[in-house]
Amino acid sequence: MPKFSPLKNILIWLVVLAGFAFALPNIVPREHLAGWPVWLPHRQVPLGLDLQGGSDIVLKIDRDNLVAERLETTIARIAQALRDADIGYTGLSGSGQEIQFRLRDASKAAAAREALSALTAPVEAPDHTGSPIRELIADGASGQEPLRLRLTDEGIDFRLSAALTQAVEAVRRRVGEVVAVEPVIRRRGTDRLSIQIPGLEDPQRLKDLLGQRGDLAFRWLDTSMPPQQALDTRPPAASEVLYSLDDPPVPYLVERQAFVSTPDFADAQPGLDPKTGEPVVDIKLRTDASERLTSLLQSASRRQFAIVLDGQVVSTPALGDVIEGDTARLSADLSEEGAENFAALLRAGPLPVSLTVIEERTVGPEVGTDAIANGLTAGLVAAAAVAACMIGFYGFFGLVAVIAVIVNVVLIIAVLSLLGITLTLPGIAGIILTIGVAVDSNVLIYERLREEVRSSSEPLRKALDNGFSRVLTSIFDANLTMLIAGAMLFLLGTGAIRGFAATLAIGSITTILTAHSLTRRLIRGWYRRRRPKHLPRGIRTGFFAEADIRFMALRNPVFIVMASLSLASLVLLVSLGLNMGADFKGGSLLELRSKAGAADVADLRARLDELNLAEVQIQELGSARDILLRIPSQEAGDNADQTAMGLVRAELEDDYSFRRVEVVGPAVSGELTRAGTLAVAAAILAIIFYVWLRFDWKFAAGAVITTLHDVLLTMGFLVVTGIEFNLASLAALLTIVCYSLNDTMVVYDRVRENLARYRRMPLSLLIDTSINQTLSRTILTAITTAFALVALYLFGESRVVQSFSATLLFGVVIGTMSSIYIAGPVLILFNRRNNSLDGTLGGRGTIRHDKATGAA
Repeated sequence: MPKFSPLKNILIWLVVLAGFAFALPNIVPREHLAGWPVWLPHRQVPLGLDLQGGSDIVLKIDRDNLVAERLETTIARIAQALRDADIGYTGLSGSGQEIQFRLRDASKAAAAREALSALTAPVEAPDHTGSPIRELIADGASGQEPLRLRLTDEGIDFRLSAALTQAVEAVRRRVGEVVAVEPVIRRRGTDRLSIQIPGLEDPQRLKDLLGQRGDLAFRWLDTSMPPQQALDTRPPAASEVLYSLDDPPVPYLVERQAFVSTPDFADAQPGLDPKTGEPVVDIKLRTDASERLTSLLQSASRRQFAIVLDGQVVSTPALGDVIEGDTARLSADLSEEGAENFAALLRAGPLPVSLTVIEERTVGPEVGTDAIANGLTAGLVAAAAVAACMIGFYGFFGLVAVIAVIVNVVLIIAVLSLLGITLTLPGIAGIILTIGVAVDSNVLIYERLREEVRSSSEPLRKALDNGFSRVLTSIFDANLTMLIAGAMLFLLGTGAIRGFAATLAIGSITTILTAHSLTRRLIRGWYRRRRPKHLPRGIRTGFFAEADIRFMALRNPVFIVMASLSLASLVLLVSLGLNMGADFKGGSLLELRSKAGAADVADLRARLDELNLAEVQIQELGSARDILLRIPSQEAGDNADQTAMGLVRAELEDDYSFRRVEVVGPAVSGELTRAGTLAVAAAILAIIFYVWLRFDWKFAAGAVITTLHDVLLTMGFLVVTGIEFNLASLAALLTIVCYSLNDTMVVYDRVRENLARYRRMPLSLLIDTSINQTLSRTILTAITTAFALVALYLFGESRVVQSFSATLLFGVVIGTMSSIYIAGPVLILFNRRNNSLDGTLGGRGTIRHDKATGAA
């Protein structure tokens, strides 16, 4: 074995030591970390809500509502500016982003433009980094009638961004009114906020608070005409018609100008009316507002006014019945809970814009605890099965592989802790899968070492050195494809895809380090201590090496069968389609557990049918107490889905606990479909491009055909079994792509090597030789990966994990077969031996084809 650079040795062992140091806090209870030594890392891997319980709610700003508000505000500012400049106008109105009006005196057009210059002037961006923004521009030539102005798209985007920034703190205050836990609030895109609240079991109260803008105002009733007359004709310019919260709503004519509004409120608390005992909300007024109302009470104590909340009339009391000193007492037929929510809404302050809940994912804490326990059980069982398999086949070398895999997992945990990447349930699945896949590199190494020792007359030291050097390319190629896939998924994917992609990408990097560099140094230490002349007797894969199976002799019938299955899968996919989950078609999914005894499915169906929620699917899940409900997306939009969820909660919460809730609006489901498709397509294209660069276009074409076959068969499997196709299934599909490409590239790498070594061997025989030479690796990798997936299926009780592992298990079997019976025949079909190999072999020569003998 060669002498390694001392610096490289130090760096590798430092990385391993740092990995254990950063991973160590994860085995210490969080409450004990306070007494942890200062010089040691303290960060633990943050757990996703699917592991610790809580709610993930996505809110969206309605751009159309924002435009309407900006239009109304701008019209009011234009009217004020023209009045201040003493310029008469008529027909001031707007539609969409356009505003128009006429001047009573056309000669004042220039003066009107001058009066409006402050509104059309550029506005500096709030971060002072961008160029000035024009929110309002004048359309048309000077003097043109009518005068037209337009709200610019960049101005709307500016207001949207500013409103989203302001909404963060307002949302944080409202969450604080519901739970004491600090939420994680992130901007998502240009118009959305994502709120993660650990430990929140029932998000309904929070959603109720977030669904209201919270803009409260006291506005005088206009008694100059009846409300119905104002509707039939036209209300006075200073007034408008608003409706009450009653059913049916009652119209009221109220003045536009408020005499008390939200900025005048100092505090709000729920209470009881001392006279009636009914729940009320006591609002403490600021000093200036209190003084203003005191003077009003002297002249208009019996005058009625409207309490207006978000544009709707709550009640219409007399001023003297509400104001008492510096307190306004609001009573509007509130329940105790309603009074608490109303007070919380006022204390938190209004939102700058209206927000709509478009996505909700809630997991009960007991579900998260079960997920962690089941994940650990599955991981331990998978690790034990893989360890037993490796030690059984390789003896001492297998023990070295187990050590490398343990270090690999520790490094993954360390990176997650160091970078603060959230570990989710799909992320645990990715780690468990890494346990099975990571041994592939060790198997590649050991099989190459065994081949080098068997075929070489050189000393064992030299043979070991040659084996490690020659296998590095295969390990690097295989894991780099996984890294490319993980990176693409993380950048373009969302939710479960990103959680899986994070561990997949990190695992691909740590595998290269542990499987090659660490294993090489461990085996070097064994050699230096023992000075052996032969490999350990514990290696028991020789019977695979002696195989001389003529795979290509059966290539035509097997290829036809597999191609037919692919075609049948395509037909099934087009005709029947996938069982799309809520992630891709919208709607709601609920896991319920009966609080007393077995769940009564018939009673559930009858109660849900009365809610008129279309065709609700009810499925028994696991035990007799557990039920899975699928509610289709309501046609009236995202708010309708949330309304449907509220109805279901109100109907069932007394008898059932809500263990998991997923509500995906139609807008989100469409975006998830596009994002998921884009992520998978980008990952596959990036991988194929890399294969093309590393080999050449015919090898890349073979990899494409092989991968397409595996994808089609897997999707056919999903259609036939009816497994729900969701974000986790999408992640499983890409993993199958990576696994298939991994297998195919190992075979192609050996074919490329043998093309240079056996220049006159017929291509079919050369492919058979290459497949037989890598057969040990193919079988052992499939077995260890299957062990990990079977453990994941049996002990990962989550329906998501079970469908994920079942899909992957099928893909592993198909991917293993296709790397032999699709990848090989495709090369023969392309008649690869007719072409120069200068580009592929790095200038090691060309192969000539003898047409007479068919030999190369």
